[in-house]
Amino acid sequence: MLDSLYDWFWWDRVWLPVNLTWSDLEDRDGLVYARASHLYVTVPYTIAFLLIRYLFESLIATPLAVSAGIRQRVRLKAEDNPTLEHYYISQSRNPVQADIDGLSKKSSLSVRQVERWFRRRRTQDLPGVLKKFREASWRFVFYISAFIGGLIALHDKEWFYDTREVWEGFPKQSMLPSQYWYYILEMSFYGSLLLRVAFDVKRKDFKEQIIHHLATLVLLSFSWCANYIRIGTLVMLIHDASDVLLESAKVFNYAKWEKTCQSIFVVFAIVFMVTRLIIFPFWLIHCTWVYPVLQYPAFFGYYFFNVMLVVLLCLHIFWAYLILHMIKKFMFGNLTRDERSDFEEEEEEEEVESSLTEDEGEQQHKLGNGCSASETEEKNGGSGCMSPPENMHRSRPVC
Repeated sequence: MLDSLYDWFWWDRVWLPVNLTWSDLEDRDGLVYARASHLYVTVPYTIAFLLIRYLFESLIATPLAVSAGIRQRVRLKAEDNPTLEHYYISQSRNPVQADIDGLSKKSSLSVRQVERWFRRRRTQDLPGVLKKFREASWRFVFYISAFIGGLIALHDKEWFYDTREVWEGFPKQSMLPSQYWYYILEMSFYGSLLLRVAFDVKRKDFKEQIIHHLATLVLLSFSWCANYIRIGTLVMLIHDASDVLLESAKVFNYAKWEKTCQSIFVVFAIVFMVTRLIIFPFWLIHCTWVYPVLQYPAFFGYYFFNVMLVVLLCLHIFWAYLILHMIKKFMFGNLTRDERSDFEEEEEEEEVESSLTEDEGEQQHKLGNGCSASETEEKNGGSGCMSPPENMHRSRPVC
C-alpha cells in the first residue's frame, strides 16, 4: 500500500513533462540536478535558525532596543482566581454577558469585578513593544541578507534580464551552488517562522500569514523537486525586496522614529505594488504560464505550480488592500495603527487601558465623596482595584 502510494506520488507524469523520466535527471558529465533528498538538510538548518534567532534577539536586538529607549512595559496583573482562569484558558478570552453573570456567582465577585478581571487578564497576554522590536529586527536582518545574497547570485544570470531564458534547456538545467544555498536558507527560514508562529506576535493577518508560509514552503519544495529553480529564485528575490522595507519601517516605528518610519513606509508601499502586483503577475506568472507550453505539453506540475503562484498573488492583493487603506488614512492625517500587523493588539490594549482608567476614576470619585479605601474595597466584595502604573500609556501611532 505504502509502496504504491510512494510510486504514484513520484510518478514521472506528475512532476516532469512528457517523454522525460527521473533517470534523465541523474547527475552525469559534471551536471548536478536538484533532488528531493537534498531538502532533508533544511530540518537541522531550521533548528539552527531558531537558535540563531534566540541568540540574536537576546544579545543584539535587546541591547539595541534598550539603547533606543524601548523598555518592557509593566502591566497590571489579574488577581489569582482559579474559576476565572479556567474559563479564560479553556473557553474564551471574551465571555458574553450570560457567562459573566454565571462566573460572577461562581467566583463570588460582582459583575463589574469579573469584567475588570478579564480586561486585566487579556492585557497580560498582549505582546510588548520590546518583543515586537526583537521580531522585526530579526526578520529585517534576514531579509536584507537574503535580498543582497539573491542579487549577487542572480545579477550575472541571463534569466534575470530575460525571463524566456528561464526555460532554456528545461528541465535539464544544472543546479548552481548559489541556487542551492539560496533555496536551502530561504526554506529553512520560513520553516522556522512556521514553527514559531504560535509564539510570535499574533497579528490581524495571522491566518493569511500561515497560508503564506505554507504556500511558500510547498511552492519552494515543488519547484526544487521539479527543477523549477530558476523561476523560484526570481520569486524569492522580489518577495524579499519589499519585506526588507516593511520590517525596517516597523523597527523605526517601535523606536519612535516616526518620520523615518513614515518615509520608509511610503517607499515600501511603492516597492510592494511594483514587485507584487506588477512584476510578479505580469512578468513571473506570465513567464510560468505562457513560455513552458511553447516547448512541451502542459502537465500536472505545470498547473500545480501556477495555482500556487496565484494563491500568493491573492495574498498580495489582500495585503495591498490593507496598505492602500493605511495610505488613505496617512494622507488624511488619521493613521493611528498598522492595519496589516498590530491592529487587534493595539485596539484591545487601548480598550483595556481606557477601561482601567475609567475604573480608577470611578474609585477616586467614591473616595472624594467620603469613602475610605477599606470601605470601597468592602463594598466591592473585598477585592480592591489596583490603579494602573504611571508608565502605562496609550501605544504610539504605528506607521
